[in-house]
Amino acid sequence: MLNRRHLRVKALQVLYSYQQSDLKDVKPFENALLQNVDKVYEMYIWLLSLLIEVAEYSVIDVEERANKHLPSEDDLNASDMLKSNLFITALLQNKEYLAAVKKYKISWDFDPEVAKSIFSSLKTSAEYKEFIALTEHTIKSDKDIIKFIFKKLILKSPGIEQVFEEKFINWPVDKEVLQALVAKTFKNFSSEQPSENHLAQICPNWDEDRPFILDLFNKVIAYENEYQELISQKTKNWEADRIAVMDILLMRMAIVELVHFSSVPVKVTMNEYIEIAKEFSTPKSNSFINGILDKILADLKAKGKVRKIGRGLIE
Repeated sequence: MLNRRHLRVKALQVLYSYQQSDLKDVKPFENALLQNVDKVYEMYIWLLSLLIEVAEYSVIDVEERANKHLPSEDDLNASDMLKSNLFITALLQNKEYLAAVKKYKISWDFDPEVAKSIFSSLKTSAEYKEFIALTEHTIKSDKDIIKFIFKKLILKSPGIEQVFEEKFINWPVDKEVLQALVAKTFKNFSSEQPSENHLAQICPNWDEDRPFILDLFNKVIAYENEYQELISQKTKNWEADRIAVMDILLMRMAIVELVHFSSVPVKVTMNEYIEIAKEFSTPKSNSFINGILDKILADLKAKGKVRKIGRGLIE
């Protein structure tokens, strides 16, 4: 699921685009921010649909092997049991999933070789042979082979990686979140009754996270001049054009949270942006940002501008 750090990163990415753009109408970028969040859910649905695609390919494989000019005994005894896997059938009956497939127009027709390549690797594995040898199937036992397909074949395939990178620009950034969403889906699907199984939620509490991310984005833009001045006062020994744009944005975002988000503890804000800097900015950015923000925080506290609701939030 997307936590607050992931949402901060989404805001950072769109703020960077806004900063580099000549267009200064905020609304299109605000829409882009929400679309970036929705894209994570779309990627999640694409991954689930790929599991179904692989399962359905088992039927094609059986037909192709049986129709060989000289089929072997193994060819004639090939199994399409994966098509009736209980997790797969439950997913195909899930109303949330079906609605999402329709919404995002999910179809692997553009590259049918994807499912074929995954199934080709699967059918020679010991895990698959154990699955088709089962005499009794439960939702739990059937999930095991699907987990294997996802973790050991899909996630480790350079070809699949390339497909998703070409289709979704943020795949490398969001891959870890997507793994968590699929893992949550495996956990959620525990009932033989389709109506009792639910897809993973994109955010723990979107009703609160949506206004958080939009407010953060808009206030960073609205207070650009004021908070840029705070940064400039503490970076007089640095040439302005040598400070990374990403560092400036991270510090402005942190200042917005310190001043305007009364329920977010100071320590959380400071730690979050230092950690984000490690991943998305220069090697020395985290220590640079930490030092500058410490000085700015001290000034803001002295002026009484850091007001937090709740015990211990200001420390």
